[in-house]
Amino acid sequence: MLAEKVEQLMEWSSRRSVIRMNGDKFRRFVKAPPRNYSVIVMFTALQPQRQCSVCRQANEEYQVLANSWRYSSAFSNKLFFTVVDYDEGADVFQQLNMNSAPTFMHFPPKGKPKRADTFDLQRIGFAAEQLAKWIADRTDVQIRVFRPPNYSGTIALALLVSLVGGLLYLRRNNLEFIYNKTGWGMAALCVVFAMTSGQMWNHIRGPPYAHKNPQNGQVSYIHGSSQAQFVAESHIILLLTTDAAITMGMVLLNEAATSKGDVGKRRSMFYLNTHLHLKDLLYH
Repeated sequence: MLAEKVEQLMEWSSRRSVIRMNGDKFRRFVKAPPRNYSVIVMFTALQPQRQCSVCRQANEEYQVLANSWRYSSAFSNKLFFTVVDYDEGADVFQQLNMNSAPTFMHFPPKGKPKRADTFDLQRIGFAAEQLAKWIADRTDVQIRVFRPPNYSGTIALALLVSLVGGLLYLRRNNLEFIYNKTGWGMAALCVVFAMTSGQMWNHIRGPPYAHKNPQNGQVSYIHGSSQAQFVAESHIILLLTTDAAITMGMVLLNEAATSKGDVGKRRSMFYLNTHLHLKDLLYH
């Protein structure tokens, strides 16, 4: 019976890296002994009517990880990737008392899953690299993640370089703006605020944009833990923070004091700076 189960799983894996399972398949191949292999199960809700955008994002990373394992030289019958969709296996969700999706679980070859066999998605995120580390801790199977090539970044960089190059060419007879200290200062501030806004953490950890409770449909934009965050949080903080406005006001005040330009323009810069500081006082 064990040999038949392994043979069937290997056949399914040869067709698709992630094996789709309903309630009957889950109970036979994942829950029921004998079993000498580990199974990673993603419990999800991918149907459009569920409106689970996080599920779709997590599924993409899960597919990357499963493909990396399926087409690696270390691929064996010791580890299989499966998925149980709520609309195909609602009884499995009820059996495991599961009320949220997506959820990743590891079912070991022997015994029942322990607490560490449930992936801490809320704290770590669902990036394929993070899932691979968790699987290595639970199964000793090392998976090197291979991502399909993405040329969007290269194209964007080429367009940016072309745009800057074209601007410099058009202004080749008047390049005094390159030596504008205020312009360079503003550019540096933009970089600083971008690095401190939480976007770097989002890029490294790959958290979901928000979380939608599949039971009541309530969407959470603020993470309940201090150890993690949603992408939406960084956007909200970016809109509410006044640090950038204060710094902008100080730059304008300095310009108004040191500039020798039009008096009306300098007065407008002073009034704008005062407005930004009053906004900060009202905010606090």
